[in-house]
Amino acid sequence: MTSRYTSVMCADIVNQEEEVISVGQLNQQAKRLLENQFRGISVLGEISNLARPSSGHIYFTLKDEDGAIRCAMFRNQNSRLNFEPQNGDQCILKGQVSLYAPRGDYQLIVSSMQPAGSGNLMQQFDALKKELDAEGLFAQSIKQDLPAQPRHIGVITSESTAAFQDILTTIQRRAPISQVTLIPATVQGDTAPRTLINALQNVLEFNNANPLNAFDVILMCRGGGSIEDLWAFNNESLAREIYDFPIPIVSGVGHEIDFTIADFVSDLRAPTPTAAAELVTEFYFQLEDTISNVKKSLLGAFQALIQEKSQKILLTSQNLKSPMTLLKEQSQSLDNLEIRLSQIIRSLMAAAKQDLKISSNSLNQSNALRMVMKYQTLDNEHIQSMQYQIKNTLVQKKFVLKNLSTNLNAVSPLAVLDRGYAIVMDDSGKALTSSSNIKVGETIHTRLANGNLTSNVTKKK
Repeated sequence: MTSRYTSVMCADIVNQEEEVISVGQLNQQAKRLLENQFRGISVLGEISNLARPSSGHIYFTLKDEDGAIRCAMFRNQNSRLNFEPQNGDQCILKGQVSLYAPRGDYQLIVSSMQPAGSGNLMQQFDALKKELDAEGLFAQSIKQDLPAQPRHIGVITSESTAAFQDILTTIQRRAPISQVTLIPATVQGDTAPRTLINALQNVLEFNNANPLNAFDVILMCRGGGSIEDLWAFNNESLAREIYDFPIPIVSGVGHEIDFTIADFVSDLRAPTPTAAAELVTEFYFQLEDTISNVKKSLLGAFQALIQEKSQKILLTSQNLKSPMTLLKEQSQSLDNLEIRLSQIIRSLMAAAKQDLKISSNSLNQSNALRMVMKYQTLDNEHIQSMQYQIKNTLVQKKFVLKNLSTNLNAVSPLAVLDRGYAIVMDDSGKALTSSSNIKVGETIHTRLANGNLTSNVTKKK
């Protein structure tokens, strides 16, 4: 039964007039079906077998406990990523299912990628942004203008980041007369929002204590990173602190594609920390351009005037019967004019440099004078204190020396001699305390208070 049934079925298949397709055609049809059915889906899994060929595309496997799928993310999509995917990362991928026809490989073509958990963070970000925007914290009408010529620039960032060095280099290059002060704060982690708020409060305390050297503008900056790395700048308390802050704040957080709540509530948003430094020093940069343009304008006017005078001399000389005298006079006048114009140019340049020098001196003079007077006062006080201490020490030492001299004189053998006593010694100079230590006929020496005696022993008891 089974054998005959099988034979019949095989014969039916052979006899049917069906279309026969190639493997490539089958794969193409499967590809179209997959792409139409699974378009714009999101998949959660762990990255493994990550490969980065020179083409700029990235290839990897997305897996979980129940399965795995090959993935491809082409260069134009992965270039917009704000983090660096690694093997073992839990990620949410968005894309469409497809099939690589040459091999028949089922795969996911990725259009976007974000770390697992960042989706919830983005929901929190959007909700807070919407709430604060509705309250008016982002309104352009309340933004403070940046100072045209900031004398003292505060930078709130971490001491260990490259952001501060980039800012410092930029300001020193564009506005060397401006003072830059770092207000250190943690820019990543759970404690970061509190330290950023404390840094802002420290700025206000400094300004109250130092009105002559107060901060004119504040830069709040850090380098780029993932949404988790930048999350400290999406804190509601920090946003409200920035909103109420009386000093203009420029936010320079992350890269150009990164946006935080701090960016929206600050008085001005810069795409990078370096760009923030450029924004607050724009006046000085424009001043250099202005001086350069004035110089070019004066030189152009100078050349035009020379050409005009040359034309007049030429026309005048053509109408004179004896042009040589007049030509010499005009030439001398032209030389004088050239000298005067050169002097004017030098004067203008010197005046511009003097203005910059005066601005620099005005920034530092009050502080410098105050510091000099302070240290002079401290030096005088220190000298007076030292003089008093030396005088007091000498008096004490003289008193001690006097007591020591009195005590020493009291126990001195010489004082005993003054009272009529004598010291008897043998030839070796050893003091004799008993007659048994000397023999009859030996010489003894006696020391009195005044003078010495030498004697021979004739008898002893």
